Amino acid sequence: WKVSGVGIMEPAAKTSKMDVKRVTCTAPVNIAVIKYWGKRDTKLLLPINSSLSGTLDQAELHARTTVAASSAFTEDEIWLNSTQEDINNPRLQNVLCSIRALALKKDANHPLKDMKVKIVSRNNFPTAAGLASSAAGYACLVASLARLFGVEDEELTKISRVGSGSSCRSLMGGFVRWEMGIRDDGEDSIASQVAPESHWPEMEILVLVVNAGKKGVSSTSGMQQTCKTSDLIDHRANVVVPKRMAEIEEAILKKDFESFATITMKESNQFHATCLDTYPPIFYMNDTSKSIIQLLTQYNDVNGIKAAYTYDAGPNCVIYCLKEDTPTILSMIGKYFKADGAENFIRGRSTSIPEYATTVSDDVKKAINHPGDKGGVQYIIHTGIGPGPQTLVDEEDQLISQKGEPII
Repeated sequence: WKVSGVGIMEPAAKTSKMDVKRVTCTAPVNIAVIKYWGKRDTKLLLPINSSLSGTLDQAELHARTTVAASSAFTEDEIWLNSTQEDINNPRLQNVLCSIRALALKKDANHPLKDMKVKIVSRNNFPTAAGLASSAAGYACLVASLARLFGVEDEELTKISRVGSGSSCRSLMGGFVRWEMGIRDDGEDSIASQVAPESHWPEMEILVLVVNAGKKGVSSTSGMQQTCKTSDLIDHRANVVVPKRMAEIEEAILKKDFESFATITMKESNQFHATCLDTYPPIFYMNDTSKSIIQLLTQYNDVNGIKAAYTYDAGPNCVIYCLKEDTPTILSMIGKYFKADGAENFIRGRSTSIPEYATTVSDDVKKAINHPGDKGGVQYIIHTGIGPGPQTLVDEEDQLISQKGEPII
């Protein structure tokens, strides 16, 4: 790729001879360490608690979206991962209408005001498998449309939020907070950066893909059921999360990994406890997920906390760790969870599993008492903290042709 800047606001959109204006952006996955779970307004997607996440490097995980506008288009259309989807989806319409309204507010005679748009989007990771696919997708859609229509980015987190709540955190790099806000209109429910991607370069992330399939209970329905039936959710939102937000922001700014890791793991545990307290109970983690926790807990008991696990609404484990400890953690996961003969098991910044015998210290080997779960982890993505949306300018990166045809 050739990336034009780190932001989404670039010079005027490309115009072909067919009067097709196109913009292509990528946007990152974010992995929450303080979870968003529960809405106080299901239309505006206003959360019952604030949340905080790390933005992942887009070299390994991203959504890519091309948006195009033309007077020749007769209707708005969208394709997601090669399949045409319903453009009348209410959340899609919320985003489209909001971007168009901003453009008209800025210029009542906006050159694109009467044009229809085509949208083509792809993820380079499993959709709806607990990897924040909707967050990356909607952030990418908003970033691309904002660039196409030339609207100001200060207002984008509110627009992205009404598409997918946590997508507002994917509009920035580094570590990002999403304030729950208190206003009924949601004007104060916005995202802001805690620290840029350059702040903690030693921080790395391992995504352990346990199951790349679609999760059984969607986040939307899960949140609704939890808010209706859980006795724990109010205490979590009103007491536990505000305290943890303050503590983890301080840990990030001080680069205090042990505090960061402790809060991250306790938060993950409580989030899933709340899911279990839902009726009927929601089981996002499976036996392999729990087995990974067992291994990492034994490892952390040896020489202090070196690996912070967290689980979103799915069985896949995300490990936050420092670069110096990554080889040991990779080696342990490979020994206990890699299927014999598995190929392409690790992807991204590492391409091979370090040798267990020479990488893992003797005291760690002695402390590990684990039955193993060969094949329990399908593959690992080794990545780190990265920037927000990027703009792509090369023709080979466009998902809509110069003639306005989707490339699927």
